[in-house]
Amino acid sequence: MNWKSYLHGYHSYLRLEKSLSQNSIEAYLHDVEKLIQYFGQQGKIVAPGQVTLKDLQDFLQWINGFGMTATSQARIVSGLKGFYKYLLLENIIQKDPTELIESPRTMRKLPVFLSVGEINDMVAAIDLSTPEGKRNKAILEVMYGCGLRVSELVGLRITNLYFNEGFIKVVGKGNKERLVPLGSMAQSEIIYYMKEIRSGISIRAGNDDILFLNRRGSKLSRVMIFNIIKTLALKAGIKKTISPHTFRHSFATHLVEGGADLRAVQEMLGHESITTTEIYTHLDREYLRSTIIQFHPRNK
Repeated sequence: MNWKSYLHGYHSYLRLEKSLSQNSIEAYLHDVEKLIQYFGQQGKIVAPGQVTLKDLQDFLQWINGFGMTATSQARIVSGLKGFYKYLLLENIIQKDPTELIESPRTMRKLPVFLSVGEINDMVAAIDLSTPEGKRNKAILEVMYGCGLRVSELVGLRITNLYFNEGFIKVVGKGNKERLVPLGSMAQSEIIYYMKEIRSGISIRAGNDDILFLNRRGSKLSRVMIFNIIKTLALKAGIKKTISPHTFRHSFATHLVEGGADLRAVQEMLGHESITTTEIYTHLDREYLRSTIIQFHPRNK
């Protein structure tokens, strides 16, 4: 069996067993294709089961020569480890050559987040004299109040709103569903938008269940949400480089700062691993440190 056949099987495994999105699948396959490219340039004919630790070490030196960041190299190592884990599970190989490969150390960047005051400033910058403005207020309250990814926001369905229970059902990465608490502010803005704005839109076929629509009655695009956020940040005088994801970071940061349990935050964000959520504890420590430095009498 050649590399192409193995990759085909790996693609099916990632889609069916791991339930990954197409973008994630392509990223994993691209990592393995880099290794294939390396062997091709070296003039080596090596089957997946014949790859050795030395081959992988030489490969990592090769990609390092392209000036790749540690983060990019770590991403490729993770992809290769996933591929060989699949080969082991399928009993295609008996020994994993990636077992002793260590990922390059990466500095975890603390994400940009907004203060409560900055979020209030952005909400205040919305022009509520227009239907789009009233819709945009609901969008901001849902993004900040529920910590949604932009793809989850634009795909939010009316049938997944449970007002009586105070929850919304979100379809996240890999089509995984989760329930997220819906705060009173976000809920009231959604209800107002649905009654006063959305009800007056001529909805295009196939969009009847989509919550947030453009003026033509179609589902909003991700780019549209980015543009809304950029415009409001400019109006509010916010100098930070932000995106819709900044509201998700702000949601998590403010919860952790307020003492929320990290496991609960992980569940609400839909993180598969707690280590992804733990970055917000570092943000919290930075917040505490800056507060102590600013207000403690011995630091004045």
